[in-house]
Amino acid sequence: MTPEAVVFDIGNVLIEWNPERFYDSRIGPDRRKRMFAEVDLHGMNDLIDAGALFKETIDDWALKYPDWTTEIRWWFDHWIDMASPRIEGSIALMRALRAKGVPVFALTNFGIHSFAYAQTQYDFLSEFDRAYVSGHMGVIKPDAAIYAGVEADCGIAPGRLIFTDDRADNIAAAAARGWQTHLFTGWQGWAERLVQAGLVTEREAGI
Repeated sequence: MTPEAVVFDIGNVLIEWNPERFYDSRIGPDRRKRMFAEVDLHGMNDLIDAGALFKETIDDWALKYPDWTTEIRWWFDHWIDMASPRIEGSIALMRALRAKGVPVFALTNFGIHSFAYAQTQYDFLSEFDRAYVSGHMGVIKPDAAIYAGVEADCGIAPGRLIFTDDRADNIAAAAARGWQTHLFTGWQGWAERLVQAGLVTEREAGI
């Protein structure tokens, strides 16, 4: 079944997202591991992705953990350093699809304010035909409600959506609703899948 729209995750699909790498570079792997063991920073980020305020949430967590106050605040102060670099092959694929008239959506766990900020840093984040951002939707992947929200808004049958994400649990949740899926491990594999789906040629996909 030929897809009618292509749905991209953003983190580790269009932009690398690796807070651990950033902290390793600042405080070293051993201290970073201790910090992440003591402070659930990804849990904090899930709150932001679900709609909590960006800076205020980070500041609250920084106050809860006085041994790590400075480092926790880096999550806000150096956020763009954690959400980089761009994955150029994926961005080129997105643009190749849109050039052919294929609707391209984003479905991303992203905070309201952090996404708005990211749009000022990455031009392509404003190029989606539709952007489904968890912070605005009030629910994060892999909750089934976020996929249902996409279906209800775009009006496209689940089987006509093809979705890529780097997390197996997010992919499994989409597949359970009947979406076509691809577990992202690199832009080349995603390009091959889009070629197989008949949406782009190998030349257009850059492979």
